[in-house]
Amino acid sequence: MASNKPAPEAPSRFGSDFTTEYGSGTDTEFGTEFGTEGFGETDRAWEEWNPTEESVRPVRGRHRVAKQRNGLARSSTVLGVGVIAAVGAGGMATAQSKPPVSISLPDSIADNLPDAGSLPGVGALFSDESATDRAQAATAAAPLTSAGITTAEAEQGATDAGEALRARILQQAEQQQNAADAEARAAEEKAAAEKAAAEAKQKQDVAEAKAEAAKKKAEEEAKAKAEAERLAKLAASYAIPTSSYTITSTFGQAGSMWSSGYHTGLDFAAPTGTPIKAIHTGTIKSAGWSGSYGYRTVLELEDGTELWFCHQSSINVSVGQKVTTGETIGRVGATGNVTGPHLHLEVHTSSGTGIDPMTWLRDKGLTP
Repeated sequence: MASNKPAPEAPSRFGSDFTTEYGSGTDTEFGTEFGTEGFGETDRAWEEWNPTEESVRPVRGRHRVAKQRNGLARSSTVLGVGVIAAVGAGGMATAQSKPPVSISLPDSIADNLPDAGSLPGVGALFSDESATDRAQAATAAAPLTSAGITTAEAEQGATDAGEALRARILQQAEQQQNAADAEARAAEEKAAAEKAAAEAKQKQDVAEAKAEAAKKKAEEEAKAKAEAERLAKLAASYAIPTSSYTITSTFGQAGSMWSSGYHTGLDFAAPTGTPIKAIHTGTIKSAGWSGSYGYRTVLELEDGTELWFCHQSSINVSVGQKVTTGETIGRVGATGNVTGPHLHLEVHTSSGTGIDPMTWLRDKGLTP
């Protein structure tokens, strides 16, 4: 252990009240620590104080600290209580302006004392930098805050919460933009699909319409072909009643020359003696004179239809005779109520109703 001389007793700076509260000046470490300036005492010479275990007495009163191993707790208490006393008395500036006092401690104590700069509230007294400078330097060096930084961000090296927040905002904005772009693309794809479907449906409708038209046309053509075949077949079994003729009067034509007031048949004007042929196979129902009709032959067909051949100059058949299509049954003349030689043809149904001979002949495939 180093040899230390007892320090001289220093007068008290705190007055009787302080002495009463904390003990006499000789029993405390505050007198030597801070001097007498600022406490109403005259300036005295500063001397080195080398306390020993025998010269340091336990602090009495409510601030007494239990003695610990190697004197560590007592030495720390000396420094901490001294700082508190200086601040409470308003003498911090004065204490900082005084030159430091050299203190020698036993090796067993000095070796175990902590660094003064690491003590709370004391390190600032041993630094050349001001508290403001240190605070500004710490503020500039440290991030704003680490609050809000996720573990993943911390592992990636992010230490600034502001930058982390900014990065998250940018990431969210990018995600929202990507979502909007995806939604826009989906809308465009949907619109394109709908447009394609509409175009396909339109094409399908056009194709179906064309197919329907083609089908209808084919049906009409087939029907027309069938009708042509029917008429051709009928034409083969039906014949025009005379030749070298001219149609002069038609069915229903009005005029005073006819007793009924209108023409009841179809007139084929032809020279007298022109052959009159059977239009279809049938049986001769009557043949002879018939008043205003002159010489008339009535041919009855299988369905009961009657064909009247009037104004003949001669008759070549008799009642009950079977005739075939194209067979000569008489000749054109001008007998009866006429103005000139012609064949007056009338068509009557099985019920006796007269119909248009032109229409009936056309229905049989003939064109007079």
